[in-house]
Amino acid sequence: QVQLVESGGGLVQAGGSLRLSCAASGRTFMINTMGWFRQAPEKEREFVTAINWSGGSTLYTESLKGRFTISRDNAKNTAYLEMNSLKPEDTAVYYCAASRFPAGRIRGVYDYWGQGTQVTVSS
Repeated sequence: QVQLVESGGGLVQAGGSLRLSCAASGRTFMINTMGWFRQAPEKEREFVTAINWSGGSTLYTESLKGRFTISRDNAKNTAYLEMNSLKPEDTAVYYCAASRFPAGRIRGVYDYWGQGTQVTVSS
């Protein structure tokens, strides 16, 4: 099994930045893809970005490309989500997820999920 713990959420003003972290533990050798999703109140959980754990290739939701950046540190078993120029509509609970297989934006392929971290952007 793989355990995921997110951190770094909080309250930020519009235009500000935050960096989220997702620390993986357990059988991390199983991870093929790490992804970030978010869920705003009364909305579906949506894909944000993903990274291939070994090769580092990335995938982004088009509307967030340029403001959000995913990265990983394999030595620390940690994925990061750098968020810049934040907007009130970015307010959501952000979840990291890990998949044993290439997953991309397909939520159902991800096997493991963190507990989520709240990001609130004030106007």
